Amino acid sequence: MRETAAAGPRPYHHGDLRRALIDAARRLLESEGPTALSLRAVAREAGVSPAAPYHHFKDKSELLDAVAAEGWELLNEKMTAARTAESSLSGKLASLGVAYVRFARDNPALYRVMYDASRDKEGLPEHVHQDEDSAYCQVRNTLVEAGVDPLDDVDLELATTAAWAAAHGLAEMVAFKQFQPLKDALGGEDAFLRGVFEHLGVFALSRRG
Repeated sequence: MRETAAAGPRPYHHGDLRRALIDAARRLLESEGPTALSLRAVAREAGVSPAAPYHHFKDKSELLDAVAAEGWELLNEKMTAARTAESSLSGKLASLGVAYVRFARDNPALYRVMYDASRDKEGLPEHVHQDEDSAYCQVRNTLVEAGVDPLDDVDLELATTAAWAAAHGLAEMVAFKQFQPLKDALGGEDAFLRGVFEHLGVFALSRRG
């Protein structure tokens, strides 16, 4: 089931207008896709006047940036929960990867907006590399736990980028029908994902052994 912001339209009456607009944008994104999104459509979904969104967002791009920022926060939360639920290093690395792919699968439109906003700015948001609880930094810190030298900046960033790219690539490909036999053999999609990431983790750790 997709994690939409709410089950259906909730007309805005009072309180946090910015929050209501972002929630409305997320509902529209998941139900109708990015092409259907406009400030007027978001205002209608939120139950406010067509001019109301301009009190918080100068244009659609700025609204999408706010939606993307929320997506990164949600991804951080999902990966934090996955990482803290595991005790072993291999389990942590696999669970981080599974959480990433599941997030992309459960929130496809939000996931696209996050990366579309980054491509428009030719870079990921600064907090992705700086905040210790960010999804990226959690991967990096787990790799340090696994033995990557934290003083070797180049090697650490290469290892983190490799892990991130693997999760991103698998998120793009996981629905391909060619993987169905493996999913059937392993007992489902999550088991397949975990198997892939566990193999990547074994490879990375053996390379340093």
